[in-house]
Amino acid sequence: MATTSITFSAISPTTTTSRIHLRRHPRLPLPNTKTTRLIRTSSLKTPITAKLSDKNALQYRKLGDSDLEISEITFGTMTFGEQNTEKEAHEMLSYAFERGINILDSAEAYPIPMKKETQGRTDLYIGSWMKSLPRDKVILATKVCGYSERSSYIRDNAKVLRVDAANIKESVEKSLKRLNTDYIDLLQIHCMICGKFFILHEVAEVATTAGFSIMGHIDTATFCHLPFLTQCLPGPDRYVALFGEFTYDYSKWRPSVPFAEQLRAFQDLIEEGKVRYIGVSNETSYGVMEFVHAAKVEGLPKIVSIQNSYSLLVRCHFEIDLVEVCHPNNCNIGLLAYSPLAGGALSGKYLDINSEAAKRGRLNLFPAYMERYNRSIAKEATIKYMELAKKHGLTPVQLALGFARDRPFVTSSIIGATSVDQLKEDIDAFVTTERPLPAEVMADIETIFKRYKDPAIL
Repeated sequence: MATTSITFSAISPTTTTSRIHLRRHPRLPLPNTKTTRLIRTSSLKTPITAKLSDKNALQYRKLGDSDLEISEITFGTMTFGEQNTEKEAHEMLSYAFERGINILDSAEAYPIPMKKETQGRTDLYIGSWMKSLPRDKVILATKVCGYSERSSYIRDNAKVLRVDAANIKESVEKSLKRLNTDYIDLLQIHCMICGKFFILHEVAEVATTAGFSIMGHIDTATFCHLPFLTQCLPGPDRYVALFGEFTYDYSKWRPSVPFAEQLRAFQDLIEEGKVRYIGVSNETSYGVMEFVHAAKVEGLPKIVSIQNSYSLLVRCHFEIDLVEVCHPNNCNIGLLAYSPLAGGALSGKYLDINSEAAKRGRLNLFPAYMERYNRSIAKEATIKYMELAKKHGLTPVQLALGFARDRPFVTSSIIGATSVDQLKEDIDAFVTTERPLPAEVMADIETIFKRYKDPAIL
């Protein structure tokens, strides 16, 4: 197979210039599909500058059995258009790109919290930024909404969102237009959260009058009278237990679009050159194996990735059996681990509810958002991990991101940020923290894990 090479110039202020060579495969269609044409590609002549020394550079890994070589950090963008302006988004995108991050994760539902007024704004910000550089330099991942009865405004004429041919096709066409591109590198089925968010500026006066801190304990009577933005965000086409739920609710089973039918819809888009690869998010072992089986039996595109939550506070859902299912010698599905900092909780900033960092954080701006980190024993576990980090001369961020980075089944960790400074801290934690974390650090992590197994379960 012919290959091309992307050259990353690595520049250190105290050393001479050196080079890191990243092998890049040509864009090819998935196997077992009837391809009508190859997807457009172009020559890669302009070096990507990464202001790092060789030993502190990001690493790159193959995503499942695709030909995508992705950075060990994926830049998550769900704050663009809600917590971040277009200018701020562009500054962070450029910084991430300069540091060697080559994959972005978006979704048609973004930004979060989902609102009709802002839906799609994240894509627009990414699309305007991408006008300034060759398309081949960025691996673009996005997501099509799964089942939802409350988010039908995303479609032109739908009462319920489903993962069927009509919904998938409309989603992709609109995403391509917003993103200012003619193809998507990785299209994932989006499974999100059902619940409620309330907006800070709408409740600040109520909170002050009631005499409580928004980040503190809100009594039930007061909480029930706060103005909410109701959310019932997309899930897979079938019911799946998520976000603080640990067990499957037998009574919530519902009929769903067959796995093979979903894959056929994706196949059409792959054959048209509009999508390169497909993946899932917040999936279970059952779902992954059904998708893989349907692809094998029917000769349909195979999923190459799974985007699930994974961190020091959320381990069991993936480690119990998905690790085996996704193993390279089994189904070979790459994990894109989101929330490696548990929505920022593992940084420790929410332990002091009166700190400026806590006040600016999303768990304060949207208090019912990611409530699994506030209404559980996750704070107890976070304190233990912070003590562990201090013991070994690490920051809490270095410990949390170093842990996710070193897991052999994590292909890339999805990192979100609301400022360049925050993004810099996260990237620095990846590239400067000892690799791998010392054995004594891992042993201490396992000791805490034995006491706090998935403490974010509600």
